[in-house]
Amino acid sequence: MEGRVVGKCVLMTGFHFPPSALSSGHLRLLAFTKYLPERGWDPVVLSATPGAYELTDPASVRSIPKECNVYRAFALDAKRHMAVMGRYPSIFALPDRWSSWWPAAVWNGLRLIRRHHAQAIWSTFPIMTSHCVAYTLHRLTGIPWIADFRDPVASSTAGKNPMAVRSQARWERRVLSCAARSVFTTPGAMQWCAERYPEVWRAGRLTVIANGYDDEAFADLRRPPPQAGRPLVLLHSGLLYPEGRSPLPFFAALARLRDSGGVTAGMIKVVLRASGSEATYTREIQRLGLGEMVTLAPPVGNREALFEQVAADGLLLFQGSRFDLQIPAKVYEYLRIGRPIFALVGPNGDTAALLRESGGAEFVAADDVDAIATGLRRFLYALTKGTAPSQRPAVVAQYSRRAGAAQLASLLDQVCT
Repeated sequence: MEGRVVGKCVLMTGFHFPPSALSSGHLRLLAFTKYLPERGWDPVVLSATPGAYELTDPASVRSIPKECNVYRAFALDAKRHMAVMGRYPSIFALPDRWSSWWPAAVWNGLRLIRRHHAQAIWSTFPIMTSHCVAYTLHRLTGIPWIADFRDPVASSTAGKNPMAVRSQARWERRVLSCAARSVFTTPGAMQWCAERYPEVWRAGRLTVIANGYDDEAFADLRRPPPQAGRPLVLLHSGLLYPEGRSPLPFFAALARLRDSGGVTAGMIKVVLRASGSEATYTREIQRLGLGEMVTLAPPVGNREALFEQVAADGLLLFQGSRFDLQIPAKVYEYLRIGRPIFALVGPNGDTAALLRESGGAEFVAADDVDAIATGLRRFLYALTKGTAPSQRPAVVAQYSRRAGAAQLASLLDQVCT
């Protein structure tokens, strides 16, 4: 789709963009395209051809603003398109599996910069190839560039082959050295980078723009009236991991409460929506006899997920200490919805810090079964009595997507001055 650029133009390179349905990461770029024009910046998006995505949602294209210019450069996935008998040469996946996007994206990017008179470049991670494209365009044109790292690179290279890890580390240093600003989504992630690259920190080129929620998505969401006699519903919406975001200690605590008479199947219903690793969780649910209390539910669209969150009595959050430098995107939706949160989090992480600032959450250590059981009993009692913690609206308002776009527009103005 193509519209007319009327303000200052920024070329935005992002691999994940509708119809990609690989993660919620595309929502950040999508929100910037929606709200940057309010601040005088017109985005031109350079993304990949849909065949490069493992999973697509064609209907999601409707969420792209009609006025937004979107162009797609040819890309392949080495794992799916270049493998023979399930294997492919590592050289085809440096710095990542979508490096084939790089040449075509640079070619198209140069053309778009000339056509739209772009004054700045912005790129977002993951994938690292997105930064590689922007780096090359910056070197060829001299246009100022902002690199959106979001999370530390190390969090995306865990478990990868050593060659890919070394390649991404080299590119991390190169990007941080050349970009006018490097952006992270949490203070902890920025501090981690500052400790590794003190010269970049001293130069004042690191900053935070948090993820957030799109206020328009909540405009007509209303909590349904309570139904007498139904169990309390606790909901987790989104992916869980066997390590770091595991619900298994929670299952053990729930079974302990049931065995002590603290809860019954008629009192509580736990729904884990689109959790992944269902086979592992199903075995544990069956072993503990929690089948009447815990449901593993399939994925639904974002709109349906928001309605379900509004209707829940409480929202569950799993974010162990392994992910202390990250804040799940769903947290901002949780805060905007305003339902009480039972948070199984690392006590010293950025997620815990955000929830302390915003209010509305009961905290327990993610892997401490005794603490989870005690906290859950207290949380359920508060829900029944109407005394559960509530959010501070003034703090939550700071994390709207519109506010984040205003921060990015200010950065663009700075680097272009």
